[in-house]
Amino acid sequence: MSLDPPTYLASLQSNIRQRPIPWDGAVRAGTLTEEQLSRIRAVDKVKKDVRKQTIESDLDGYSALFVGGSGKKSVLELAAKRQDVVQYILVLLNDLLTTVPALSKALVNTGDPYQHFIPLLGHRSVTDDPIPLLTSTVLVSLMAGSRDESQAASKALPLIYSYLSSLTTNSDAGLQDIGVQEYSSLLYGHVPREQFWAQRSETVAPLIKILRAAAGIGSGGDATASLWSGSTNPSRSGFEGSLGGGVGLQLLYHVLLVVWQLSFEAADIGDDLNKEYDFIALYTQLLRLSPKEKTTRLLLSTLLNILTANQTSLLAIAVLARLPTLLENLKTRQFNDPDLKEDLDRLRELLEEYTKTKTTFDEYVGEVNSGRLHWSPPHRNTVFWAENARKIVDYENGALIRKLTDIMKQPWEDDKSVLAIACNDIGCLVREVPEKRSQLEKLGLKARVMELMGEEDENVRWESLRALGGWLQYSFDTK
Repeated sequence: MSLDPPTYLASLQSNIRQRPIPWDGAVRAGTLTEEQLSRIRAVDKVKKDVRKQTIESDLDGYSALFVGGSGKKSVLELAAKRQDVVQYILVLLNDLLTTVPALSKALVNTGDPYQHFIPLLGHRSVTDDPIPLLTSTVLVSLMAGSRDESQAASKALPLIYSYLSSLTTNSDAGLQDIGVQEYSSLLYGHVPREQFWAQRSETVAPLIKILRAAAGIGSGGDATASLWSGSTNPSRSGFEGSLGGGVGLQLLYHVLLVVWQLSFEAADIGDDLNKEYDFIALYTQLLRLSPKEKTTRLLLSTLLNILTANQTSLLAIAVLARLPTLLENLKTRQFNDPDLKEDLDRLRELLEEYTKTKTTFDEYVGEVNSGRLHWSPPHRNTVFWAENARKIVDYENGALIRKLTDIMKQPWEDDKSVLAIACNDIGCLVREVPEKRSQLEKLGLKARVMELMGEEDENVRWESLRALGGWLQYSFDTK
């Protein structure tokens, strides 16, 4: 998918193209050879069709120019000490890669073209030295242009992603957008998407942070809780230009595009994506706030991919996030995009079919199995516990209780409400089926409840005290 180049990058490249390079003097100094200069002049500052014809008639020669061959050094190796020449060659090469697809394939056929460029990524600041940024652009154009999924590409990808992650975490929105757009260019197949997910602490996490800011929430427990309670309050100042947290609409669209591309691996990543980033609730909130059809379309399509591939585990979470109600509201809006309307209908049908056959108990099972709890209606419903407490304890030979135990054992630094809810549920189970108390104690639940009485969070302390009260009441009642 072709995107317009970011303004900062386009301006940088334009300035470098216009710089005069004393080529003849560079040849005399040994910065490059006469043969290399001849090839550069044959394609520099000429019409695209001439450039294309020249390169396609001499692919081996132009491959050797940029990556060396037959014992000869490339122009980048010879010019290593001339930063102005290196910058010019990198911009020229990127221009050639984007206009002459055959060159990308020719370079890839040399074996491992990436090894000649990876060292140029370095660890230098973009503002001090543009070479790493220009190099990343060349690497992305080369790999994406050839749709390379070779072993050499797989080896280079982690290093390219690491560099691009330094852009997406930069405070400069322009550099963020460059990093995100280059991610998008790379996510053309299973191999690069798989590696992108494998490095998710570098790649995905910063994008989720941008999306959370766009949804009007920060990081931490309070933000996560407000996401589920619907109490987020995104800034509406200049809404047409940006969302909450000052996230520009262009950057938002490009981030959503990257996540949509990643969602084609939904069968492998869906459960962890939701568990680690509270993805369904976040996307439901973003869909509620989406200001443009193009962002709405990406949100719907991504949700459809994720939920279709993970129906057993994530449809219950979508219902808890009140996605069905939101989709019904969207149905009343006039959209022009036929793909958007089709995805909206398919998503509505998927959730309608689920809600027809599932009970509140099924929803509770789905929530616990998701690995994260929210203050959904069942937790405070005394009728629910009276009718289902025994089923919960006995479900699949105690599998649900063991899952609840696993949830309680985690610290939940990002959202202490999960511990409060878990304590609430344990207390309800003890009160409704006190004869199962020993089974719960063997799993360490009583000890964990007592431990949580020392938590700093007031709600966790209160719910753990109430849960312990169930044990104490049972003890008094049996004396």
